[in-house]
Amino acid sequence: MNPQSTKRRSPGEAPLVTGATTSPEREGAPAREAPFAPGATAVVVGAGLSGFAAARLLAARGARVRLLERDANPGQEVLERAREAGFELLPGEHTPEQFRGAALIVVSPGVPPAALDSLRAAAGNPPLIGETELALRCVREPVLAVTGTSGKTTTVSLAAAMLREAGKKVFLGGNIGVPLSEYALSGDTADVLVLELSSFQLQCMFSLRPRAAVLLNLTANHLDRHADMAEYSAAKFSIFAGQEKDDLAVVHEDTAEEYRRRGFKGRLKIFRAAGRFPMGRLAGAHNAANAEAAYLAAAEFGVSEADAARAAAAFAPLPHRLEKVGELDGVSYVNDSKSTTVDALRAALLSFDAPLLLLAGGRFKGGDLESLRPLLSAKVKAVALFGASREYFEKAWSETVPLTWDPELPAALQRLRAAARTGDVVLLSPATASYDLYGSYKERGDHLRSLVAAAAGEEAQ
Repeated sequence: MNPQSTKRRSPGEAPLVTGATTSPEREGAPAREAPFAPGATAVVVGAGLSGFAAARLLAARGARVRLLERDANPGQEVLERAREAGFELLPGEHTPEQFRGAALIVVSPGVPPAALDSLRAAAGNPPLIGETELALRCVREPVLAVTGTSGKTTTVSLAAAMLREAGKKVFLGGNIGVPLSEYALSGDTADVLVLELSSFQLQCMFSLRPRAAVLLNLTANHLDRHADMAEYSAAKFSIFAGQEKDDLAVVHEDTAEEYRRRGFKGRLKIFRAAGRFPMGRLAGAHNAANAEAAYLAAAEFGVSEADAARAAAAFAPLPHRLEKVGELDGVSYVNDSKSTTVDALRAALLSFDAPLLLLAGGRFKGGDLESLRPLLSAKVKAVALFGASREYFEKAWSETVPLTWDPELPAALQRLRAAARTGDVVLLSPATASYDLYGSYKERGDHLRSLVAAAAGEEAQ
């Protein structure tokens, strides 16, 4: 199938594909297994962004769609959107009846597949795939795919910028926020599909064969959902499983031996923070490594080192990733809310020379907090914890750095404002998921931004 066979974008709708305006020559990727037979029943679990996109794509391709949403009150707007798109939305607890007759189950990334085992078995164990897998079966463009514990969004954004600098048309999506199903529906045509892929997405993908695949790093993460580190690692490394000898695998030097041990077929290129590119406003050795990985992958599609250097120099930090959100009385306030792992916090601490006052806490996903003690001693004047997981941080850090705890972010921030001096940096880098207090890391970062803005307004009065 090909995206041009689907419905075109509505007039005035922003394009999903950006970059050069000439249409690429399609390379005729190997035909993938059809996702379903027309007229078959498909059940989509989860009515979020990816679930809705999957349901729309299935409906457009002739499936009878049931979209399930565990929230018993999804809201009138959601119900109307489903009705307009031509499929049924069933809210509330999942039941065997909802899965009866299903020829295919499509699960959203936020839904653990194991949670559906009994319901799937009662329906005769129909195939279960993820939204990105569904969309892959409906497109043929070459893929540049990136995964890793941290740095994924920056790296795919850099790779996309480098490709555009070289005149390529690019779709950028996946875990970064735009489902691939939206591209499959759009009628747009790209030279390259640049996809950020999470471990949850990779666990439910079976047709992925990226021309260039990147594994940035691998440290403990999502152990609140994955059974153990072995399962998490297997999901991440599966990004290479479908590659053949003419495909490119880009792997950090720390994980190169593990790549070799697993016996994948792709051409291996090893990267490190080489300092090849001027990084402009991007700080830290981790971003130099991200840029190197982005270039090695993008070069597979004709990007020159000069193209990559121009793109890297012009690249601005993404929101919620070491983003300066204000300055009060000579103290800088930095939003790194996307720091949801111990490794991401480590990278953030290494990015600053100025004295730091750290905001941390939230739903802990695993990792070695004690390993950060030397960095905390060297760089951090005080830590203000907030929200959940207080016990993990206090056990690991209480003898290393002055430590306080408050139930919510505003009180913790106020503590650090009182302690900060000119030249200091107050850094929100929580090392946790946000779901104890917020709907997303973006909401958490936006809250910090609004608090800093409000404080600046008070000072200006």
